[in-house]
Amino acid sequence: MKYPFYLLLFLLAHTTYAHTDPGTIQEEYQLNIKRAQDKIKIDGLLEESTWQDAAIATNFWINFPSDGAQSKLQTEVKMTYDDNFLYIAAKCFDDNGAIVQSLKRDGGFWSSDGFAIVLDPVNQKTNGFTFGVSPYGVQMEATVTGNTGARGTRGSGISDDWDHKWFAKTTRSSDHWIAEIAIPFKTLRYDETKKIWGVNFVRSEMSDNSYHVWSPIPVQFRSLDLNYTGALIWDQAPKKAKGNITAIPYISGNHSKDFEEIPTITDNGFSVGLDAKVAVTSSLNLDITVNPDFSQVEVDEQVTNLTRFNIRLPEQRLFFLENRDIFENFGNTPARPFFSRRIGLDEDGNSIPIVYGLRLTGNATKNLRVGLLNMQTRASDDFLAQNYSTATFHQNVFGRSTVKGFITNRQAMQNGEFQGDDYGRNAGLEFNYQSNNNKWLAWTGYNHSFKPDISDENYYYKIGVRRQGRNFTGTINWYQVRENFFLDMGFLDRIDHYDAVRDTSIRVGYGSFFTDLNYTIYSKAQKDLNSQTFSATYNRLVRNDNHDALSQSIRVRYRLSFRGRKSLSFEYNNEENTLLFPFTFTADEADEPLPAQTYNTNALRIQYRSDGRKAFGYEITTNLGGFYSGTRTGLEVALSYRVQPWGTFGTSFAYNNLQFGDPFGERILYSISPKVEISFSNNLFWTTFLQYNTQAENFNINSRIQWRFAPMSDVFLVYTDNYLVQTDDTSDSFRISEFGPKNRALVFKVNYWFSL
Repeated sequence: MKYPFYLLLFLLAHTTYAHTDPGTIQEEYQLNIKRAQDKIKIDGLLEESTWQDAAIATNFWINFPSDGAQSKLQTEVKMTYDDNFLYIAAKCFDDNGAIVQSLKRDGGFWSSDGFAIVLDPVNQKTNGFTFGVSPYGVQMEATVTGNTGARGTRGSGISDDWDHKWFAKTTRSSDHWIAEIAIPFKTLRYDETKKIWGVNFVRSEMSDNSYHVWSPIPVQFRSLDLNYTGALIWDQAPKKAKGNITAIPYISGNHSKDFEEIPTITDNGFSVGLDAKVAVTSSLNLDITVNPDFSQVEVDEQVTNLTRFNIRLPEQRLFFLENRDIFENFGNTPARPFFSRRIGLDEDGNSIPIVYGLRLTGNATKNLRVGLLNMQTRASDDFLAQNYSTATFHQNVFGRSTVKGFITNRQAMQNGEFQGDDYGRNAGLEFNYQSNNNKWLAWTGYNHSFKPDISDENYYYKIGVRRQGRNFTGTINWYQVRENFFLDMGFLDRIDHYDAVRDTSIRVGYGSFFTDLNYTIYSKAQKDLNSQTFSATYNRLVRNDNHDALSQSIRVRYRLSFRGRKSLSFEYNNEENTLLFPFTFTADEADEPLPAQTYNTNALRIQYRSDGRKAFGYEITTNLGGFYSGTRTGLEVALSYRVQPWGTFGTSFAYNNLQFGDPFGERILYSISPKVEISFSNNLFWTTFLQYNTQAENFNINSRIQWRFAPMSDVFLVYTDNYLVQTDDTSDSFRISEFGPKNRALVFKVNYWFSL
């Protein structure tokens, strides 16, 4: 372990360019807000006398692609309020013409021109909201946590899946555009005693792919970072919104056919259900769902899996997305104790009916966030009824650090009674350190699982540290998964090893050491080249029983980022993989599995992405090199054409040629996914998604029409069709050997948002 020690010394010794101190930033950036003196009409005109007298936030700073300089993009922001709404007016000067990706809500907002407000109502820098609008009046809302991550990393602190009712209107002129916004206090979670909120304003400008903020943020952090908010100072703290209850009933009907059953099964269904949101306090919210229906959710994206393990598909059901960080941000990516797709979905993504769901989330005190969830599924021919429960807490300590814990419980039920010997439970405690300047992160945690007749080797733990400076970032992380550790309500990767000879899986506990080093050079002037990044990662997995290596990889990467989001990257990967048991990547039963031994390979990956400002865009990725005992030749292409602002037409294509030689065989895999998105207006959208994947032997059609006939109220018409497509994927010529329908469905659904 001497290498992690030397790396830690390097992290501690490294210094970076000084920026505005987050601890004093609210002393320098303050905006006073006063009660409106007349009625505010949301029309984008700003004719009310209140707007003439309101304080102005202006003189924005550049956040990306460089920092430390005043923005030349002039922006003026004012705020006011009444008993029911928080109002924002933004005058955005711009003579370059608007660039937008879509007229659909949330559609490509951060790749469009736009204005957004960031709110931290409890001013604890741990969780908040953002609301944005484009020059065409397209709205975006998202929840934000205190850890949005460094720019260029995979941040988990921003969730634009959160939806709520608020109002915005824009007007456009030759040299500027105006956004007028009204956010109901019912939408926000805040402390009635606080007269100071955290606030920031963001301008996105796609003519030069830049982001501009009122309260300055270093370039290495995202524009929504809560650590750098200014102060919104109220003349009097807003009172709790009255009657803060929302009911969202739905009705749906469906017609479906299952062609895989003989004879074909035809089903006509009708269902009703209800979602509700109840503000228990101004900062604590109860969500209720009864007989939920997720038929309008877009189908999962089919991907080619070239690993020996399961992949984790993203959650897309709205009920599970709001405030999900309070349940999901435990463990790490390969070992998440809570993964909502384990509730109401089987291993193939098919729906299991949910009877009800209850979720309580929010701030119990200014420093304590809590989450409680309970859900019940119905029994079916293949599954017992299940009850799922989770309780979590996040206690803010030492400024921005957090002590947090969780308990999860899956309990089988039969005839209304709990089955005492059929359960899976987990309990864990974690500590996340985050420095006040956001440059140091550290974490440690322990998770224990409980299953019948298992009393040892049933735990997981982690420890790590990260330094994220202006130019340099580095990470050291270690976690260990014991052999009898289970996550019945979560996701656990790389523990089940498949034996192709015996057709069974064997659990093998493992430990993982990961470290990375990244150095980014930002261009100081507005040049075509924004930044260069040099990075190296090392990852080693070892068996718990004898510490032999399961895998080891060294990756070196060089990435060039240009104006307009163009990028070019080169990546070299040396990888060592040990097969504990024979395994095959081919589909031909005549091929022998690869023998259980260690394989060392080298591969090169090159990726280019075109200018995102252009109507026609593309991304090309090549993968060349060794793959276990053979070779892999891979090509991925993504194409898109945008007709501003109403249409996006695109397709993605992936090709992988795996060659292992005799007697292990070969396999050629294709996937193609055309997608069309048309916005007839800001309220009427049509999306059609086609997917063909030779690995899954499936061709899928998903076509969805959505009409937003009232705020947050929709009519959906969804058509889905699946076909079995078998091909000869070992030959040089592409041949379809079998084609036929699997299942087909047409769904009609209406939901309406009532504010009570």
